[in-house]
Amino acid sequence: MIVSDAGLDDAGVAIAAVRAGADVVRGMYGRRLGRIEKGDGDFATAADVEAEKTILGVIRAARPGDAVLGEEGGQQGDAGAGRQWLVDPLCGTLNYAVGNMLVAVNVALRGGAAAVADPFSGEVFFTDGESSWVRRDGADARLAPTAATRLVDVNLDPPFPGAPGFRAVDLLAHPGFVERFRPRVVSTTLALAWVAAGKRAAYVTDGGDLSGSVHFAAGIALCRAAGCVVTGIDGAPIGPAGRGLVVAADSETHQLLMSMIRG
Repeated sequence: MIVSDAGLDDAGVAIAAVRAGADVVRGMYGRRLGRIEKGDGDFATAADVEAEKTILGVIRAARPGDAVLGEEGGQQGDAGAGRQWLVDPLCGTLNYAVGNMLVAVNVALRGGAAAVADPFSGEVFFTDGESSWVRRDGADARLAPTAATRLVDVNLDPPFPGAPGFRAVDLLAHPGFVERFRPRVVSTTLALAWVAAGKRAAYVTDGGDLSGSVHFAAGIALCRAAGCVVTGIDGAPIGPAGRGLVVAADSETHQLLMSMIRG
C-alpha cells in the first residue's frame, strides 16, 4: 500500500475501515444478540451497529470532510460533499445471527477505492479503482477471475422486482445452467469478491440500481478493477436505470448466463 506523510491513500482508508469493522464482527460472534427489526423480515444486531460506528470512526479520522452513507445510520456528514463512503458493516446478518460465518464487511468510496473483509478467513479484498488485490497473511496478491470453477452464486432473497419476467430460481432449473454450471446460494456479497478472486465463475441477483448500494458497491468495484464483466440482468450497464446484477469472470460465461436469463 502507498503511505505518505499525510497518511493513508483512499484504498488504505478502506482497508483500515473494513479491518476495524471485521474485528468487531469477529469479537461479538457467538454472543446472544437481540434483533433490531427493520421490517419485511430484515433486521440488524448490536454487531451491525457497533461495527458501523467503528468503521465511521476510521473514516472520519482519515477523511473528516467526506460524507458517509451507512446501512444502519443512513446519511451522515455534509450532504453536499463531493466524496461519499458507502458502508455495509455486516453483510449476511441472518447468517451471523444463527452462527454461520459467511459474512462480509463492505466499504466503498463512491467511484473510487473499496474493500471487502472476510472477518473469519482474515482475507481483505481491495481496489484502488484501477486494480484489485487480496491481502492474506500480510501478503498482497492480484485478483485473477476465472470461470474454471463453474460455480455460480444466485441470490434467492426477496424481493423479486424482476418477476415474472425474471426469477432467479428459474435460472437454476434452466437446462443450459444445469449442463454448464453448479449453483451456489450465499446470502452475502462476499460472493462478489469471490468472483473477482476466481473462487466463483459468476454471481447473479435481481434488484434495481445496485451501483450505489451499500451492499454491492464495494464488490462491484472489486470485480470491475479485476476485469470481470459487470452488467444488469438485462445486459445493460448498471446505473440509475439498472436492473439487478450479473457479474461474470469472463465474457463467455456472461454471454451464456445472459442467454439463459433472456430465454
